[in-house]
Amino acid sequence: MNTPLAGPQILAEHPLAFSPAADRNKEPILAALRRVLQREANVLEIASGTGQHAAHMASACPHWRWQPTDIDAQCLPSIALRCVELPNVQTPLLLDVMVQPWPVALARFDAVLCANMLHISPWETCAALMQGAVRHLAAGGALVLYGPYLIDDEPTSPGNLAFDADLRARDPRWGLRRLADVVHEARAVGLRLTRRINMPANNRLLVFRLGG
Repeated sequence: MNTPLAGPQILAEHPLAFSPAADRNKEPILAALRRVLQREANVLEIASGTGQHAAHMASACPHWRWQPTDIDAQCLPSIALRCVELPNVQTPLLLDVMVQPWPVALARFDAVLCANMLHISPWETCAALMQGAVRHLAAGGALVLYGPYLIDDEPTSPGNLAFDADLRARDPRWGLRRLADVVHEARAVGLRLTRRINMPANNRLLVFRLGG
């Protein structure tokens, strides 16, 4: 079992990273999660980044037990430092969704949350995320995705079109994902889309559950 975060004396030398985007969307995501999760929930966060979401959600909902992770080892000290005073946040773990199976330290979770990862990583990470989530979701658990998507038969906002072009110019493996393709990968491992919540700035929060 993972232990609470180390003391601040160990972490004080590390800078506290900050993401303006995470700061903008943390409250809308929290409001949506409160509609999706129970009062008590064990949450695995994929691609925690700066730890701003972990700190905000865990502080606002002390009965949620939060396990942050990230592929970048340099992010872990910042996550730990930001959450050091929160007893319901566990020590952040290094996790690359492409490396299967995921770390043995992970158990079962009521929810797996992944925000703003699929469009800034190769498409193959989508299937890997689905496969790993299924292995670590408790009965009745949910995979929750947040971000911008291309949706068939719905116009894409000019801002999202520009964002998609910018991402693909930076890395041809990146870009906004077609929602139908994400749903297809989910179905391949037994997950079904049960809820789609419209979010600010043309984002969506997607809820997938096992069965159906």
